[in-house]
Amino acid sequence: MKLKISKKVLNLSIGIVLSVAAIVLLNIYISKERNKMSSDLKRAFAEKYKSLGSVIVAKKDIPPGTEITSDMLETKVVPNKYIQPRAATSANRIVGMKTVVPINKGEQISLSKLLSPRIARGQSLAMATPVGKRAITINVDNIAGLMGMLRPGDYVDVIVLMAVPVRTEGGKQVKQMLTIPLFQNVLVLAVGNKLANIGEAKSSSWRISAKKTKAARASASEGVTLALLPKEASLLSFVSEQGRIRLLMRSPADARIEPIPPANWETFFEYIHPTLPGQPQQAPQQAIETPRRIEIYRGLEKGYITISK
Repeated sequence: MKLKISKKVLNLSIGIVLSVAAIVLLNIYISKERNKMSSDLKRAFAEKYKSLGSVIVAKKDIPPGTEITSDMLETKVVPNKYIQPRAATSANRIVGMKTVVPINKGEQISLSKLLSPRIARGQSLAMATPVGKRAITINVDNIAGLMGMLRPGDYVDVIVLMAVPVRTEGGKQVKQMLTIPLFQNVLVLAVGNKLANIGEAKSSSWRISAKKTKAARASASEGVTLALLPKEASLLSFVSEQGRIRLLMRSPADARIEPIPPANWETFFEYIHPTLPGQPQQAPQQAIETPRRIEIYRGLEKGYITISK
């Protein structure tokens, strides 16, 4: 017995098959479009926010000598050009560190305003030396050591006064005394045998007792230990044998690095006044005398006679 399929049922079956095929194709198309849209959005997001960066800011006012905790911090997205030098970009990196100066609410957390917990606890010098830096001790007197007021955790600039060989115009080699800026914004790890211990300082006052001041001055004559890059430490070792080292105290809130030319007699006179001895002076211009002429006539010919004063 032959199974008879009506034309109506046949058309319905074909329609169902075509509908299923259309749904499958539509799902494939939608999936492709979704993936394309997702890629376009990711590309547009990366293009739009490539000039932005995240930085850690203070959620509230933080007084000096305070140990940083996670509830004091929050992440803020700002344009890269507004991110301060040495600003912290990871909260995990600065949690546990101690503040050297007050930090206001909403202010970017700069590493120059913090001390690592190892330095703050006054542990061994090896533990206090930052990763990638080298601890080097230089001998300074009370004057070079800022009269004993220099303390571990401070930041200084290093300059050296030394005789530098130079060649004259005649080709002769002579030595000239120069004051040369070596390094800026250098961390002081220790003064004498005293490591930093911020916990001993009260946040409400930075005064030092007479006993501590006397001990600090005694330590200043023994040596100051600085944290420098390996190449910088090698240069400092060389120049310390050639001249005298001086330290310049700087604010812990100031981490700027500025180009400073060496100082000698020429730069000294230029700073005092450009017309002092040692500076080339322009010779005064003399007034140009205009000769006087008289017209004379010899017959029909015209002539001139020049008369000088």
